[in-house]
Amino acid sequence: NPCTRGQIVTFLWRAFGSPEPTSTENPFTDVPETVYYYKAILWAVEQGITTGTTATTFSPEATCTRGQVATFLWRACGKPGPQGSENPFTDVPETVYYYEPILWAVENGITNGTGNGKFSPEDSCTRGQIVTFLYRAIVK
Repeated sequence: NPCTRGQIVTFLWRAFGSPEPTSTENPFTDVPETVYYYKAILWAVEQGITTGTTATTFSPEATCTRGQVATFLWRACGKPGPQGSENPFTDVPETVYYYEPILWAVENGITNGTGNGKFSPEDSCTRGQIVTFLYRAIVK
């Protein structure tokens, strides 16, 4: 099944040990205090993992794309620069925000794409894909 942005950030937060956010300042009008992903999103904002879909919204129920997931992971791992500049994907142009995160993910064995020279950055990220990405990025 495809995952929402709220679910993905929660998976990432849990993979990092569910740290308590240091601030209770919530920049997003669509993230109420009562939802399960509240602390995860506050933590992700503090860590620079997300800035939301606008200055005041996170869109937690929107389906999370593969490009967004690569970007969240890359930011959570400290925004390491890719070692090379070879792009194996025809659907990831150099001008998109997820270009560097995807090159980093490929170099580090986090993803091999979806086949036929594609990464499919606008496709939804499934539960199986995010668990695999997290394992390869954090556990390995």
